[in-house]
Amino acid sequence: MVTRLWAETVVALFTLAYGLTIVWGALEFGIGWDTSGPEAGAFPFYTGMLVALGSLATLALTWSKRLSGRDMLAEVVLDGERIHRVASFFLPILGFVILCATLGMYVATVVYLVFTMRFQGGFGWLRTLTVAIGSAVFFYLALERFFHIPLMKGPLEAALGL
Repeated sequence: MVTRLWAETVVALFTLAYGLTIVWGALEFGIGWDTSGPEAGAFPFYTGMLVALGSLATLALTWSKRLSGRDMLAEVVLDGERIHRVASFFLPILGFVILCATLGMYVATVVYLVFTMRFQGGFGWLRTLTVAIGSAVFFYLALERFFHIPLMKGPLEAALGL
């Protein structure tokens, strides 16, 4: 079981690390001004600082509520059932990302939509395959052909010459 206190603390620490990582990376590109305006790292630096400061504020607020004894932070936000629901949403998305990196965006789209529509949503095979394949074809035509935005491709797209 995860209480609200620990959920807010972990998320705030994660976003703090994320913001500080952005700040650190932005420093490599420069955060000042040159003759043509702001250097390349200026916007990411300030954005990362806002994320980090917001995270610190969340930590301070959360722990000040804890120290004042407010009961809402003891509320359980993740128990066995809720963890199952979160995992049933998160794990397919993680699988989609892994498939995109290995098999390409179009194959990953079809596999993800088939899994979520058929096995999680209970849709019939005809509707599931129509939407899954239709979505991949739509993304190819709209993004690759019309807007000329290349997406990640895998071995199937290479074999088809796409």
